[in-house]
Amino acid sequence: MNILAPSILAADFKNLGKQLEEIKENGAAYVHIDVMDGMFVPSISFGMPVIKSIRPATDCVFDVHLMIEEPIRYLKEFKESGADLITIHYEACENVEATLKEIRDLGLKSGLSIKPKTDPNVVEEYLPLCDMILLMSVEPGFGGQKFIDGSLERAKELRNIINQSPYEIDLEIDGGITLENVREVLDAGVNVIVAGSAVFKDPAVNTAKFMEILNERN
Repeated sequence: MNILAPSILAADFKNLGKQLEEIKENGAAYVHIDVMDGMFVPSISFGMPVIKSIRPATDCVFDVHLMIEEPIRYLKEFKESGADLITIHYEACENVEATLKEIRDLGLKSGLSIKPKTDPNVVEEYLPLCDMILLMSVEPGFGGQKFIDGSLERAKELRNIINQSPYEIDLEIDGGITLENVREVLDAGVNVIVAGSAVFKDPAVNTAKFMEILNERN
């Protein structure tokens, strides 16, 4: 099933509640929440208080992407704030396996993300502990970046790795996704689409446009 996960990093925070309603009404099932610590990535975004404050505003799945060093320190707090799915970075954890296990032990879905230059094969040993693999198609840390050439081939490689396993795992992509390139991304085997600027320029209209394309491929 193809899923749209609008990234609130690009939202208008003074109208965030309204925009969350608009994306849900027009078909988005997930809300993608980028948490940055200024260490793993250069930017600082938002954390538990923001997630907790917007949790009552929507029943969409909170797809929380932790771009932070050693996220195992905060998993319980993110669950209590309203996360449904927590994605960690392969490159940010001393013990990836223990971190993924802790997410599962908390009763949440778990995701593993890799940066654009990380070998896709590193995810293979962790597939038994993953509900989703997230491919970064930009360098993490900033919104509004251009889709990196070669990301489609990396997506195909990851989909092949997943398909050769006995597990049902979603493949998500984040970075530079637009209405112009999303069909190619879906055709590469991705089924969870993160889009920020391309959605929140006009949340109701653009969510509907994305969902029309995603539903074509379901």
